[in-house]
Formats: sequence, C-alpha cells, structure tokens
Amino acid sequence: MNLLKEDKNAPRWIILVIDLGIALFSIVTAYFLRFNFSIPDTEFNYLPVSIAFALVTRAFSFYLFKTYAGIIRHSGFNDFQRIFFASILSTMIMAAGNVVLFYIESQYLIPFSILVIDFLLTFFLMGAMRVSVKLLYRELVRTSTEQIPVVIFGAGESGLMTKRALDRLKEQNYNILAFVDDNPSKISKRLEGTLIINGSELENFLSKNKVEELIIAVQSLERKRKSEIVECALNHKVKVLNVPPVTDWINGEINVQQIKNVRIEDLLGRKPIRLDQEEISAELKGKRVLITGAAGSIGSGLVRQVARFYPEKILMLDQAESPLYEVDLEVSENYGKGIGHVLIGDIRCYDRIKSIFEEFKPEVVFHAAAYKHVPLMESAPVEAIQTNILGTANLVDLSDEYGVEKFVMISTDKAVNPTNVMGASKRIAEMYAQAKNEVANKTKYITTRFGNVLGSNGSVIPIFRKQIEKGGPITVTHPEITRFFMTIPEACQLVLEAGMMGNGGEIYIFDMGEPVKIVDLAKKMIKLSGLEVNRDIEIKFSGLRPGEKLYEELLANEENTVNTHHPQIMIAQVRPQDIESITSSLKELESKSGSSTPAELVKIMKGLVPEFISKNSEFAKLDNEKV
Repeated sequence: MNLLKEDKNAPRWIILVIDLGIALFSIVTAYFLRFNFSIPDTEFNYLPVSIAFALVTRAFSFYLFKTYAGIIRHSGFNDFQRIFFASILSTMIMAAGNVVLFYIESQYLIPFSILVIDFLLTFFLMGAMRVSVKLLYRELVRTSTEQIPVVIFGAGESGLMTKRALDRLKEQNYNILAFVDDNPSKISKRLEGTLIINGSELENFLSKNKVEELIIAVQSLERKRKSEIVECALNHKVKVLNVPPVTDWINGEINVQQIKNVRIEDLLGRKPIRLDQEEISAELKGKRVLITGAAGSIGSGLVRQVARFYPEKILMLDQAESPLYEVDLEVSENYGKGIGHVLIGDIRCYDRIKSIFEEFKPEVVFHAAAYKHVPLMESAPVEAIQTNILGTANLVDLSDEYGVEKFVMISTDKAVNPTNVMGASKRIAEMYAQAKNEVANKTKYITTRFGNVLGSNGSVIPIFRKQIEKGGPITVTHPEITRFFMTIPEACQLVLEAGMMGNGGEIYIFDMGEPVKIVDLAKKMIKLSGLEVNRDIEIKFSGLRPGEKLYEELLANEENTVNTHHPQIMIAQVRPQDIESITSSLKELESKSGSSTPAELVKIMKGLVPEFISKNSEFAKLDNEKV
C-alpha cells in the first residue's frame, strides 16, 4: 500500500531485462513447440547461437522503439504499437540473417516456422505482461482507495474518451457504473465492458444505485432534455458535470480537469443561432463600425461578433477605461492589432461625440451604452434622462449628419409598458430613433429589444453565485417574479442579424423562450453547487424594488408582431412618432434636467409615454394626479 501512495515507477533497465526474459522464454518455447518438445540434435547444436542471435536482435529493436520507456501500469495503444513494431523488426532481421546464412552455408540458423511462433509469443507475452500489471495495479488502487461511483450520459466517442480519462486518473478512483444513452440501437450493449442503459431508465437506475456524479458527455443535447437529466440527478442528490466541446480538448483527448460542474447558463442557453453570414458580411466587411458601451456585457459581445466579419475598423467607445482596455487587448490578441481603436468618451458630451464622427466617419453604429439598473435609475432620473435619452439623441442626430448607413440601438423589454424610469427612458430613446428615421437623409434607424442577459454585469446569476460562495442567503425580491433570459452571444448574434436585415424604423423583438421563475432559478443554482435549499443556503424574499415588475413583456398592449425570415426575430408594429413633438419634449427635458426636481422630470417622461405607470415607486403619486 505504501508503494501505491509513493507512486514509484520501476527503473527502465528492469523493464528491459523483463522484456528480454520474455524474448528468451519465447524463442526457447518456440523451438519446443515446433519440434513437439523433442528438439533434433542438428537443431540443438545451433540452439545457443540461435538464442544469442534472437536476444541481440530483440534487444536492438527494443532499444530502437523504446518499448521499456512507458509506465507499465498506464500502458496504452501507443505502447502496444511500439511492441508490435519492435517484434516485427527483430523478426525481419532474424529472417534476413537466415537468408544470408543459407547462401553461405546452405542452412538456416533458425527455421522460419520458429520465427513465426517466436514473433507471436513475444508480442503476445509482452502485451499480456503489461495488461496484467495494469489490471493488477487498478485492482490494488480500487481496494486501497474509496471509489467514486459515476454514470456517464452519452455512449458515443465523447463518453468513451471521458471514461478513459477517468480510468487514467491516479488521484481519484472512479467506478463507471453505466453509460446512459437515448439512442435505442446502443441499449443493453457494452462499451469497454460497461453496460449502456436507456435514458428513460435513468431515474430508476439512480434510485436503485448509489451514484455520486453524473457526467454529461453529449454536446448536441437539447436544452429541454439536458434540463430533465440535470433535474433527475439533482433530485437524487447526484452531482452533475459537463464535458467540454471537442474543440476544447487537448491533442484530441479530454483532460479530467476540463470536466466542470454544470452551470445554470448551460441549462438556460438554447440551440446555436444560424446567422445569415453573407448578408452580415456584406454589411460589415471593410466598414468602420462604432460600438458605444463597448466595455459592457453587450457592447463587448458585439465587438467580438463584429470582428469576425473583417470590418476596416471597430471604434470602441466607452467611459470605463479599464474594462475597455481589456476588451482592446482581447481583440488585438484574437483578431490582430489595428482592427480595434479605443475611444474614451461619454455619449452625453455632444462635442466629444461630434469630434469622433468628424475624425472617423463611422458607417455603422451599434448603440449599447446605457444605464440599465432599475432601482438606481429610479433614485436618479436625471442620469437616465441625460444618458439613455439625451445621449442617445446625440448619437441619433450625429449619425444623420455624418451619413451613417445604419444605426442599431439596443433597447430592453423594460421599455414595454414601463413601470420605472429606466424603462421609460429607453422607450423615449426608441421613439426618437423611430421618429428620426422618417426624416433622415440616409441613415436607417433600427431598434432591438430583448430581456435579461445571462452573465451580464450586475445580472441576477453572478449575484446569486457570489451569495452561494459566501454561504448565503440568496435574496429574491418576490416568490412570483419571472424574467426572460438570453445568453450574451445569442443576444449579440440576434442584434447583428436584425440590424443587418432592417430597412429603417423597425423595432425588432426576439424570441426569448419561456420566462423563468427567479426563485426556481435560485433553487437550481443551489442544487448545482451540491448544496440543499434552506439547509445549506437559505432563500430570503426582500420585496419588490422601486419600479420593479413581477412579469416582463416584449410587446405593449397596442403592439402586434410581423414575422421575419428568421424564426427568432419579429418586428413589433408600433404607433408612428412625430419628430417635431418628440424633439420639443427632449428639449424641455434637456433644459430642465439641471434645475428641476426628479418628480418634475418624471412627469414630463410620463407625458411622452402615457403607458408609463410607476410601481413600488415614489413617482406613483404622479399617476394618481393624472387620474
């Protein structure tokens, strides 16, 4: 047992001596077998020379192919290849020696039939020795360390490679109980001796067997099916892990360290989006593209997506210098220096933005800069007005003035029937872009709306993850609150697709899937961390925050949708906007933003957006005044 713990390896010369011992046994046995255990005197006289010749040639080929260099207990296919080629080479040398001797003395040193028997014995016995040591070592490890019972979902190539990676691992002792697969043709068969069971029997198998870990080794698994598997495992207190895509494997093999816990994002993500690559490339290739808010979650995601389509320059604008610097480093590393250009600036500063348009003359603008946190904007309406409304107006106006081809604005589902200042500010920004489209000289103004983005800065999932790491509690505002979710790459891809298909004036909404109950999300994240709800991590309800909705919407009451060629993108049919009326209101907001009270500013916003009804907010009294 101590030897196992110390993990000592036998010196190479010992392995070589053992191999030569096998070679000696093989040649002698070959003679006895060939002559039915009665070697004639004529052959017996040559036997010492034959054995010496065989051992020398074997030693030479073993040295040449380094058959003794591998760690015996971890022998694999490459080791057996070396043994085979070494055995073949040495046998061929002996056969060649036979031919030479025959021409000299008209007699063979070693009969060819013996060479064949000797080759088969040598190859078989050397391989058998290694397999025996490997099996013996594995059995010793199994009996000396505690086993971790594991089930692998997926009996394909990825599942098999996962099993082999676990078998090779020295630090842990994994016992692969079964493979699970949904393919009927694989059921009840065995993969390297391990039974394959039907996916429909997983629940029953977990209930009857002690399983600590379930490893999902299928990349093409649909989100719904994956959620079912994870839910089944979590119900039986089984830890769930994920095998990375084949593209992330190292030298075609999976490393155990790459097998990670399933993350909540893995369950909420959807099928990869099929983009119209040609259309997007035609719109972006060789163009100067300005991305505002480029250091943020969506902005940086857009930078990564746009870079794939070979623009002339990506102008990355943000006021957050450190994260913007990191985005620039990433772009330079992945797409080459020169493609990205960092611009520090605030969209509220008209002169600064004008200088950027004057110097770089962008041809496409993606506008992602905005304040997005509902409670913070509820306490500071003037900031939402100056950034989300007036800052957007600066970009909208300058895009028209400098002949931008397309202006794509990132909006939010909170702009629909807004109940808070942030949502209302984004709705007003939508209205201004829509109105400007009707009078613009060249620019096409397009708006995209979607819900919460998984993993974005300040979103609920990273907050929950930090709370779990600290031991809880997880704070949820309300037991019934729901939200739509979308991954950052998915959101950015849909923005690109919608932006490029737009002809101007459209508000595109995305298929966000089914809304997710936040409390259910919290419970699942706790379980995925291997903990139990309310025993290890408590969930506390803090109450709805100012301006917060229970349910988000993608369409206002009077809005309908029109389908597009993309199944996940629709056009919202919204009421037309009058540019003179909304421009007048924006000028009023601008003139009063420095001197008026928050209530006075919000009152102007409510006049612009009649459906803006405040909830859980001090501004709800303004709605009562309207009544």
